[in-house]
Amino acid sequence: MTHLPDHPGPEHGIAVPPLLTCHPAKQRLYGADTYYQEAHEQLAALTGDVTGFAWHHAALLLKPDAVVARRLEAAVEWLTEQDFRIVGAAITRLTRTMIRALWYFQWNLATPYRRRLAALFLQDADALVLVVRPGRTLDIPASVELTRLKGPTDPDARVPGQLRHRLGRYSYLLNLVHTPDEPADVLRELAVHFDDAERDRLLRSALRGEDRTGHALELADRLHAATKPRELDFEPALERLRRAVADRLGPDSTADPRRLLEEAWRQGVDLDPWDTVVVGSKVLPMRQPGRAPVLDGADAAAWRRHLAALGTTAP
Repeated sequence: MTHLPDHPGPEHGIAVPPLLTCHPAKQRLYGADTYYQEAHEQLAALTGDVTGFAWHHAALLLKPDAVVARRLEAAVEWLTEQDFRIVGAAITRLTRTMIRALWYFQWNLATPYRRRLAALFLQDADALVLVVRPGRTLDIPASVELTRLKGPTDPDARVPGQLRHRLGRYSYLLNLVHTPDEPADVLRELAVHFDDAERDRLLRSALRGEDRTGHALELADRLHAATKPRELDFEPALERLRRAVADRLGPDSTADPRRLLEEAWRQGVDLDPWDTVVVGSKVLPMRQPGRAPVLDGADAAAWRRHLAALGTTAP
């Protein structure tokens, strides 16, 4: 019988340099991960400095909720204010498979409700990926700094100045944007989103370092033209759901939002997907209690400790 290792080692893949992640477990798992291998090997053919590229570049995913809420231009403006230059941009579609690939090592935390709601909105519109580079010298990776500035998932924990605060504090699930946590995640997630040809175009664009803000705004206009705008506020969405199901479920089933959704699903009532996500992400549990992610990010303080332990500085 073949023995499968608990933790893949170097013999199962390629080496992931410690300057790309703080986590030894991520080094092992990503070294054997197809997506990471594809991006690493493709980038290595374009430049001799894979580590430097991954350190000095970050990525911002503007999700379908940002598209229908018409917050793409606001995100581009915020990047400029924070001195991040857009050096690559491309449209992506978040399919069921892609969603699970992107968050493969974190979705063990998701409740069945969260998975169901995510399926309703992530495929409703295309999304926009921006590759960015800071205009200033950082002592931590660009991805770590952008993630810090982006703000947390919890809407109540966001503060003015953060991107998620600027774009709208809707809910835990409707957070409009995502960033890869560490340099290794930047490489892996570009491979999740794009095939070899599109990834080659993005990487070459980023290596040239040209300002692609205009192209990003053109893609934003294209996404807006392909989708209807939606407002994502809770009370109007709840009222629309109540009106939609009142005759079918009766007033007793519509008073409590959670009961409304669960009863509508049980009876197979056709609900507006965006209103369902807006309400459901507020009233249904999104995270399994007592669980930790398989892999997690690392904040600026953790990275500074990591670099001190390595006895090195930014590449």
